[in-house]
Amino acid sequence: MSHPAATPDAVVKAYVATWNETDPARRSAGIAAAWTETGIYRDPVMASDGHAGIDAMLAGVQAKFPGFVLKRTSKVDAHGGLSGSLVGGYLRFTWSLGPVDGPSVVEGVDFCALAPDGRLASVVGFIDKMPG
Repeated sequence: MSHPAATPDAVVKAYVATWNETDPARRSAGIAAAWTETGIYRDPVMASDGHAGIDAMLAGVQAKFPGFVLKRTSKVDAHGGLSGSLVGGYLRFTWSLGPVDGPSVVEGVDFCALAPDGRLASVVGFIDKMPG
């Protein structure tokens, strides 16, 4: 199976695409390409483990916020990794969730750890703005 090139922008682009993919088969394939089988996601309101858990979490967010899109709102900071590569390294970026053409409803920052194959091993999110 091919995985996204382990460049900071490519990894985050693949990750963000899974949040926005509403077709279950395409979302599942995107998760498999972007995440390790044992990948974990944690933020203050959600937690999921593995491809099936991440898929169920994303489907739930899409059901709660129909038509909303996740957007990266900063450059991707990266460090770590082996001999200058991103493999085994860490990423950080800010994001927003809201209507395609509207103001964001939720904003935060994600911290990602990459596996040796360049896929996501873990994502830990912090929420900076949330409704009510």
